[in-house]
Amino acid sequence: MQHAGNNKTPFGALRIGVAALAVFCLMTAQAKAQQAASAPATVAQGRVAMPPAPPLPHGASAPHAASAPARALPAMPVPIPPQAAPAAPAASAASAASVSEAASAASAAEAASAASAASEAAASEAAAPEVPLPPEAPEPNAAQRSGLAPKGAYAMRQTFAQEVDRRLTVPAADQQAYGRALQHALDENGHGDLANEFVALVDRAENVQALFVYFRAKPGDAWSMIGASPVSTGRPGSYDHFLTPLGVFQHVPANMDFRAEGTLNEFKIRGYGARDMRIYDFGWAEGERGWGKGGVSPMRFQMHATDPEKLEPVLGMRHSKGCVRIPSTLNAFFDHHGILDAQYEARAAEGQSMWVLKPNRQTTSWAGHYLIVIDTARKTRPAWSPGPGKAARQQVPAAANNVD
Repeated sequence: MQHAGNNKTPFGALRIGVAALAVFCLMTAQAKAQQAASAPATVAQGRVAMPPAPPLPHGASAPHAASAPARALPAMPVPIPPQAAPAAPAASAASAASVSEAASAASAAEAASAASAASEAAASEAAAPEVPLPPEAPEPNAAQRSGLAPKGAYAMRQTFAQEVDRRLTVPAADQQAYGRALQHALDENGHGDLANEFVALVDRAENVQALFVYFRAKPGDAWSMIGASPVSTGRPGSYDHFLTPLGVFQHVPANMDFRAEGTLNEFKIRGYGARDMRIYDFGWAEGERGWGKGGVSPMRFQMHATDPEKLEPVLGMRHSKGCVRIPSTLNAFFDHHGILDAQYEARAAEGQSMWVLKPNRQTTSWAGHYLIVIDTARKTRPAWSPGPGKAARQQVPAAANNVD
């Protein structure tokens, strides 16, 4: 019986309480470790884990009020960030070390092993690259909605000749041959009935390196060429250089375009061209690696201008890291007339903010949706598509091989 005013606990009772608490902590730690070891690693279902995209490349910009998404560098494999391992649930076991050091160490080891296995499974799942966006249902352009006569579309030939300074004079026989190749590519990709809109066709063949703008009024008609210009596509042989991917690529706002700042990069080159040039973004594509043992990797596929003084003079030969480089005046022609902007204009008409579209643009009623890349593998250089001269090639800076 305790005396009044004496509320101290006897020493023996205190020792018993401490021992009981230690045993309880040890049992709790072991139960948690066993539960972690038996639980399967959690894997997100239904969607490949997406790594965060790096910021806009150096030399590119978007207005501060725009909602342009951050994007990875063009022609670069998708970055896979390392996954941090979750902490091992061994803290409770440490609290029981004074009672049973050996048992506590064993329980901590079990918990750490379970955490390691879980982290490896999570890292394996995250290693899958970003997948391309699914195709969108193409929105009809103004001519397709109204049945407008195609006279204005064919008149774009004169506009092309007036506004684009780097042009190729393609013989009629080759115009027809490329029209048939265009139709074949569309047939293979389920767009064989495409008509009443402009399309852009690129031949990535080393001996051609050209872009063509085509149009036809109705399915079944032959494709008619509007104009052609020299380009540069992917040059294999160096690290991070891809062959430009083949296929039919839809131009959609989900892969939002952006504009060049026109600043010099670390190699003193304007990789995206002069200020305000538009970068046409076609999203992720499977690109054939031009280095090492080959194979394919995801790359960001774009079409854009290039340095007007240092690199535009060598258009007509393979020189990019996988993108399609085009003349600055062709870039302005595509941009001002909305040659591939059917989907952008449809979203703007719905009230969405298409910040990349200029307010003074004059979008054609026959705006298109697609860029098509083929490879004719021509063995000899046609006279109508000459490569850059020796003087132009000698002016290319050595570091230009590191530019997109």
